[in-house]
Amino acid sequence: MRPMHLCSPYDEEVDESELLAALAPRLRQFTAVARTEHMTRAADAIAVPQPTLSRGIARLEHDLGVALFVRAGRAVRLTRAGRTLLRHTERAIAELDAAAREIVTDADAVRGRVALGFLHTFGAEAVPRLLREFRRTHPDVRFDLAQGGNDAILERLRAGEVDVCVTSPLPADPALVSAPMYEQELRLVVPADHPLAVHRDGLPLSAAAGAQFVGYRPGFGLRSLTESWCREAGFAPRMAFEGEDGETLRGLVGAGLGVALLAPSTHVTPGVVELTVTAPRTTRTVGLVWVADRPAGPAVRVFRDFLRRSGPALLAPPDTP
Repeated sequence: MRPMHLCSPYDEEVDESELLAALAPRLRQFTAVARTEHMTRAADAIAVPQPTLSRGIARLEHDLGVALFVRAGRAVRLTRAGRTLLRHTERAIAELDAAAREIVTDADAVRGRVALGFLHTFGAEAVPRLLREFRRTHPDVRFDLAQGGNDAILERLRAGEVDVCVTSPLPADPALVSAPMYEQELRLVVPADHPLAVHRDGLPLSAAAGAQFVGYRPGFGLRSLTESWCREAGFAPRMAFEGEDGETLRGLVGAGLGVALLAPSTHVTPGVVELTVTAPRTTRTVGLVWVADRPAGPAVRVFRDFLRRSGPALLAPPDTP
């Protein structure tokens, strides 16, 4: 396709890209004159000598081949061509202003601080993996980290101690915004010598009705989910041991002290077998939560956007052995 050309008053062919390069520096002068309709006031507004401004406008009209203003002394009035040009230059200036604000916001974001709350189950590998990737592009953002059970970190979020948290189950609180990220399967973890361990292809949760359980303390999301799933399977779990750390609970299972519903582990725990639960569906939604009407600083907004975009792949564990 042949490039478009504009003609000067002298019928000389001018390449469009060359014309744009010539026009760009003078559009700021044109906009100032168009807005004030006065050469002297426009010159004062953009801090250039009035003769320089007049020459710039004359050169712009020469390059375009049209009159942009009707002059009456130092006062001016836009022509039809001038009004058309102003409409486009104002849009362009608005876009440039928006770009400048975005750049400044990003610059502020790399120097900010984020208070992140998350469940204990994400502390050993998932959150470190997440922060490592985020700091590749935002190395100067600082973090305050808060671990805990679901109830505790949501309470800290409401109190303003945490900016954003990664948790499950997601709250049904209209004062909070919940953004689901991925579904996590929970498995029935049993001692290797337990009678249930032979069900390597999966089993219904009701098969564990007679077993002792180890699990999280009340106030942890997985505790409430475990009780809910067991009720759905027709029984109430008998909790022999309660704790706050998933790997400790897994170790208790390995010691033969009970069975547990736990997130899959990337580590091999001696004496432990993980079984798929075929019914009910033991999955939980992991997501991001923040306070709906609380203003967030640039660093928090950038990190929150990063979590929504990249969090599912980074938080979800890789294939377990």
